Amino acid sequence: MHGGDTVADVLKAQGVAFVFTLTGGHIAPILVAAKARGLRVVDVRHEANAVFAADAVARLTGTPGVAVVTAGPGVTNTITAVKNAQMAQSPVVLLGGAAATALQGRGALQDIDQLSLFQSVVKWSTSVRKVRDLAPAVEEAFQRSQEETPGPVFVEMPVDLLYDEATVRQWYGLASQGSRSLSGRIVQKYLDLHVNRLFADKEKSTVGPKLIVAPPPPDQGLVSKAATKLHAAQRPVMLVGSQAVLDAPHVARVADAVARLGVPVYLSGMARGLLGVDHPLQLRHQRRQALRAADLVLLAGVPVDFRLDYGRQFRRRAVYIAANRSKDDLTRNRKP
Repeated sequence: MHGGDTVADVLKAQGVAFVFTLTGGHIAPILVAAKARGLRVVDVRHEANAVFAADAVARLTGTPGVAVVTAGPGVTNTITAVKNAQMAQSPVVLLGGAAATALQGRGALQDIDQLSLFQSVVKWSTSVRKVRDLAPAVEEAFQRSQEETPGPVFVEMPVDLLYDEATVRQWYGLASQGSRSLSGRIVQKYLDLHVNRLFADKEKSTVGPKLIVAPPPPDQGLVSKAATKLHAAQRPVMLVGSQAVLDAPHVARVADAVARLGVPVYLSGMARGLLGVDHPLQLRHQRRQALRAADLVLLAGVPVDFRLDYGRQFRRRAVYIAANRSKDDLTRNRKP
């Protein structure tokens, strides 16, 4: 049993079916363990494609997509795809290899400051420092990727946490006969203590059940107020966007709710196709004119950005109602 096994156990417990990767020595134990547990390991030809594929799985299934890449250039190659997942509010878990803990900052192979690189493109990131913390870190990554506004997260995993202890001791020269010099003995003692810390209490690490992360319930007072406004409107128009269909297993409920509401609707982004081919409520053309004429505009998971001319398409006196999991998107350019 090694750290790669622990990571794979968490992925399986969280319902992951696919692991997308461009393999490398830093993260090989995760891939071997994942395949042994029945997860499909898909090898791509560029790390960005691993994240793009994980993003697609997240959007289509509702389960966070997982990409595993090696240290250094393997990690840096993912940036565009990670930013795309952030913009799409797609829950993606990126696991990246890293140089051995005792060699970081000393010019080790493919050793760079990876956490700083991701600071602006992920919701949350962490670097695991002990084997016992692997499972909690990956579970927290799944939690963070789905809660509040969904998005990508990054977990850095140094290579000496993923292989078995005997192999790691060999790497650090602890399996051979001890040094005779005083300085050599001091170094070996330091490395021995370091490895002991890495693997301390590893047997206490447990894998929890699948996390159920639900969006927070809406304020019923605000819902009632919106219903009253909607009932009084003469020319309401609704726009439904990608965020409304992020919970893929329950998309049918969203479609039913939109249909029962009975308001003329435009569908955008991933919400296209929500109502089928030719639903009588769905509008496809002259959206600008419809918004200009509407006395109430209802946005469901749609930001007021360049696609809506930053809110200038709405009538000045129109009632504006918005539902959005992102506080920033909720009030961007036009406050509901």
